[in-house]
Amino acid sequence: MVKLRMIIGEYRSTIGNKKRVSLPKKFRDELGEEIILTRGYEDSLILVNKQMWEKVAKEVINGSFINKNIRDTSRFLVGGAVEIETDKLGRFVIPQSLFEHAQLNRDVVFIGLINWIEVWDRDKWEEKLKYLQQRGEDIANEISKMSSKVDG
Repeated sequence: MVKLRMIIGEYRSTIGNKKRVSLPKKFRDELGEEIILTRGYEDSLILVNKQMWEKVAKEVINGSFINKNIRDTSRFLVGGAVEIETDKLGRFVIPQSLFEHAQLNRDVVFIGLINWIEVWDRDKWEEKLKYLQQRGEDIANEISKMSSKVDG
């Protein structure tokens, strides 16, 4: 039986002086050696492994450059992407442009979301989490509607 790889959990970390942060070991094990870091939505960053990134790249390649939404998505995700290298302790440097995009301070949170990881400034994540908790029932209803469309 093939084991389904799932990147899940929430981990906190601290950014050092040189904008270096340590990727949690569990996430390193799931992502593998080749990791891409790019802009995320809502002032976050996204970490994906090379295989997931190749899926994103195929969608971009297969999209029409005539379509404005595809161009904008390409600029946002692909234009800001970098391959990161981790040291033996799983530390990597966050480039200045991505650091500024996510408005990161010293404390960050890594959020595992099955196929990718979001990196948030801790204070921004706590605000977002409060918002999500307040909207919990609405979110559940939306998910229920989406799954009934898929099932039906």
